[in-house]
Amino acid sequence: MESTSTLSASAPTRTTSQRIKSIFSGSVGNLVEWYDWYVYAAFSLYFAKAFFPQGDLTAQLLNTAAIFAVGFLMRPIGGWLMGIYADRKGRKAALLASVLLMCFGSLIIALTPSYETIGVAAPVLLVVARLLQGLSVGGEYGTSATYLSEMATKERRGFFSSFQYVTLISGQLIALAVLIILQQTLTVEQLETWGWRVPFVIGAMCAVVALYLRRGMEETDSFKKTEAPKENIMRTLLRHPKELLTVVGLTMGGTLAFYTYTTYMQKYLVNTVGMSKNDSTMISAATLFLFMLLQPLVGALSDKIGRRPILIAFGVLGTLFTYPILTTLHTVQSWWGAFFLIMAALIIVSGYTSINAVVKAELFPTEIRALGVGLPYALTVSIFGGTAEYVALWFKSVGMESGFYWYVTGCIACSLLVYITMKDTRTHSRITTD
Repeated sequence: MESTSTLSASAPTRTTSQRIKSIFSGSVGNLVEWYDWYVYAAFSLYFAKAFFPQGDLTAQLLNTAAIFAVGFLMRPIGGWLMGIYADRKGRKAALLASVLLMCFGSLIIALTPSYETIGVAAPVLLVVARLLQGLSVGGEYGTSATYLSEMATKERRGFFSSFQYVTLISGQLIALAVLIILQQTLTVEQLETWGWRVPFVIGAMCAVVALYLRRGMEETDSFKKTEAPKENIMRTLLRHPKELLTVVGLTMGGTLAFYTYTTYMQKYLVNTVGMSKNDSTMISAATLFLFMLLQPLVGALSDKIGRRPILIAFGVLGTLFTYPILTTLHTVQSWWGAFFLIMAALIIVSGYTSINAVVKAELFPTEIRALGVGLPYALTVSIFGGTAEYVALWFKSVGMESGFYWYVTGCIACSLLVYITMKDTRTHSRITTD
């Protein structure tokens, strides 16, 4: 690898427009990846019957939620493999690889025949597809967070890195938009027999567009200026145990809250509150759109007042209001009542989602940053985020649904302890020392 001085001399400072172009290219690819990931959650109400034997809705949703959780098992492996690849070969190369894996996963789901046609092979292929997508998303997060944080300037790092969740939520919104369009143009029977395949075909095609955009991305100066570690990269990572544990602690409550109020909420409104599928989809889309707009605002605020106060605000409010919000939502009767309750919850969660990527990136030195962010994050999300739906549905199946509300509250409270004791990464950033 070239020396730092040579690279510094040959790499002129990027203009704001060049930074924005690179961040946009990376973000659009991120959007497509997360669209493919969330299409599964958005359409599971319709394809559950296609992959599993006939039974009651809760049983079928438990099966699809279990496979959703299985996809998360591959995320730590993706965070590990792609993190090492990104820290060795570059952020751009890893981001290109992750979008190809997502494309293959979507194609498998789109083309797999139903359980009635091929029997147990149908859910097996569904598991394989989700494993590929889990590998992809596991690598995507750490590399994307690293890329956006390194590409941004110090003064606006919180703002620019918040676009990771802007595009993540955008992917989910587009998945919901496709669902709404299909709900308006197809009958329920058509959606359950073949219509649910359409969004997976769209996802595979969009992955080609993402691949094209990512080919034009610039590599970050931080990576180009840093020599690869001379020792084994995992051994280097283990020299930062405090940072690794910080990522686990700050992620636990945030990821559980995020998946509770986004992917699970659509099913909760149908299966528990008793709303129609159409109403639950519209509420999810409306709240997610406003939630998406909040991300850059809170990210920019963190550039002014610091990351730690915003994380503490999420921890305190999440601990105090999770149980009251979910309990009230359980008995809500109106569309607007459900909308305002979920929106209140997502405003609280934005204190985590808007800045969690930059906080993690700021904890690690360049040579292990993608791996340091991606691996512990993916492990934590697999344990808490990926199982959120399944745990919620399990509590419901045994007649103790309120137990899930306390579970979410407890996890947020544990993360709050980390927020209170950690340093503010805005003023103690490892990126500024690159």
